[in-house]
Amino acid sequence: MVLPVRHRPIVAALLLGAVLLAGYVWHRSTFVAPSPTAIVTDRHGAFMAQIGGGPDGYGYWPVERVPERVEAAILALEDHRFWDHPGVDPLAVLRALKSNLRSAHRISGASTIAMQVARMQDPASRGYVSKAFEAATALVMTARYGREAVLRQYLALVPFGQNSHGIAHAARWYFDKPVEDLSWAEIAVLSAVPQSPAAMNPGSVSGRARAVDRGRKALVRLHDQGVLDDAAYAQSLVDIDNLAAPQRMARSPDALHAILRIGDLVHKGPPIERVRSTIDLGLQQHVAKLARQRLDALRPLGAEQVSVMVVDRRSMEVLALIGSGRYDAADAGKIDYSLRQRSPGSTLKPFIFAEALEQGDIGPATILNDNPDNGTGIDDADRRFLGPLLPRQALANSRNVPAALLVRLVGLDRTHWFLGNLGLHHEDHPADRYGLTLSVGGMPTTLDRLVSAYGALANEGSFTPLRWYREQAEPPARPVLSATTARLITMFLADPMARLPSFARMGATEYPFPTAVKTGTSQGYRDAWVAAYTDRYLVGVWVGRPDGRPMTGISGASSAALVAHDILLDLHGADADGLNDTMFRPPAGHEPVPLCASTGRPSDGTCAQVLTEFMPANRPVESAVKPAPPSVPARLRIVSPLNHSSFIRNPEAPRGSTFLPLRLSAESGDVQIVWYVDGQPFQVAMASETVQWPIQPGRHQFEARPAYDPGGSSRIEVVIR
Repeated sequence: MVLPVRHRPIVAALLLGAVLLAGYVWHRSTFVAPSPTAIVTDRHGAFMAQIGGGPDGYGYWPVERVPERVEAAILALEDHRFWDHPGVDPLAVLRALKSNLRSAHRISGASTIAMQVARMQDPASRGYVSKAFEAATALVMTARYGREAVLRQYLALVPFGQNSHGIAHAARWYFDKPVEDLSWAEIAVLSAVPQSPAAMNPGSVSGRARAVDRGRKALVRLHDQGVLDDAAYAQSLVDIDNLAAPQRMARSPDALHAILRIGDLVHKGPPIERVRSTIDLGLQQHVAKLARQRLDALRPLGAEQVSVMVVDRRSMEVLALIGSGRYDAADAGKIDYSLRQRSPGSTLKPFIFAEALEQGDIGPATILNDNPDNGTGIDDADRRFLGPLLPRQALANSRNVPAALLVRLVGLDRTHWFLGNLGLHHEDHPADRYGLTLSVGGMPTTLDRLVSAYGALANEGSFTPLRWYREQAEPPARPVLSATTARLITMFLADPMARLPSFARMGATEYPFPTAVKTGTSQGYRDAWVAAYTDRYLVGVWVGRPDGRPMTGISGASSAALVAHDILLDLHGADADGLNDTMFRPPAGHEPVPLCASTGRPSDGTCAQVLTEFMPANRPVESAVKPAPPSVPARLRIVSPLNHSSFIRNPEAPRGSTFLPLRLSAESGDVQIVWYVDGQPFQVAMASETVQWPIQPGRHQFEARPAYDPGGSSRIEVVIR
């Protein structure tokens, strides 16, 4: 029979509609698998948070295999003919139609397990049209995947109240056990919840009562079906009446930044359902309290925020992270300041000394000159130049001049590379962007990077990334320094006598047990830092302001060091009585040698100050004075600033209020000279005078010429940023 021409468009439209409808139903029948939620606990198993979740709640843990008891209980209440129908139960549909026709409103939906999966994957308003689509989708889904897969998908998506989805997540959320370990009573209660998750919420008294009541009905059906024998049935009724009410788990407000950090790391890795973090919640809350107490005392001096990290020294597991004083809107408390890049001040100096020791440019007996005419353009913050110093003294006193000289000695590029190898920066900026300001914190870094780098000093030169949770995949530890260098630096930082005269005894940098400490203060008192470690813990602290403005004279030693002092004394407890006052281990093969502090030679009994330093055994002590590397020889030699130096000016300082000192070394005596800046005469002065040039941004050239002689100095170039 030939179809009339006038009917062909209608038939074509119907066929196209049928194809589109079939495609739509096929699409709806595809399993959707939201990302699983991770439940995070602290190192002792205490709840911290849930990470991730679908658009309407948490859970969605996959169900690899449905336990027989769970299957029996769920099907007894939700779809007892599940294994017999193709996804839609005709008997249930007829019964629902009959009930609905007798009533003025719909009272029965006849939803099977497969139809509920279709609705959960693609929610729509209730009605006969949506029911029809659910039924069609259920039929296709069952034919496409099979009944067992449909049941697994249902048990992965079905809501169990409190935003929990899926039987595996609910078992852990309510009873803290895997689904395979649930008792009959626990299974019965959970199987009751999906009918009305809000009304049967096991977390509330009334909801739990309703869930228990419906759970008993499930047990009755299971007994009637022969799934439960008489003994098991009787025991399950006793158990369901004595089920403990699940405790409502809440996040600790003091651990929110730690939770966010762990969440970021978890999301970068493969899906995971349970995360056992390294955080100790009890310690976290106590450290937060101590930090807030100190911060509140420092507020009158302009401090507004604090960040603290406490790390297990050997494993580098993070025990506590305080991202800010309080996680609220006040003082921008939602910012995690352990991740904010700030100038670290003198906390970079131990790494500069370590690299100089490692490369053999200096030794424990090398004399470093701390003097004003040092050729670096960098002065000590207190302007108290201490003259010749052993490395132990120069580092412990946090002298800027010797540190800048070591950067020159080791090399700017080598120093910059070494700091990057320690993870202190991850940038493409060249070393000359910072110049010698590397020695005084000109390169910004973050607290967590600083703590990681100090871990290499604390662990004998072995760099281990911070560890945040047990399941975390991390690269193995790698050597960045020799154990000898790391131990020497540790001993330098742990010697309170070596800190004299810059730091007074019995202050926040001194402990009754061996502790290596280094403080740092950025330009203008904007940032105050400390890193301190013992044989058990490593602590890093930053104090400052969210806007980066200066505080009122708050240094690392007078603020951040106080916070670390409180924490370490509390952590060590009984050890704080001084009975364990032994020093850190010296380098292997080294022995103590009394040295003259001003010459670095073995003491002959006439030295004004003697320091005991650990030197290689059976090897003569070699002392040397390390001057600045020589510049280009000339009758007039510019010693400050150095050629190709880079300086960062304070953008908040009024124009013309900041100066760069210009100094010369005159081989032919004190003569009158003319300073030229960018080819133009700037000032007439004597060669012995220090001339102050008002800092201006840009690249500048400096030259000094005798006023009555054609000879002059070599030309140097400096960058001001």
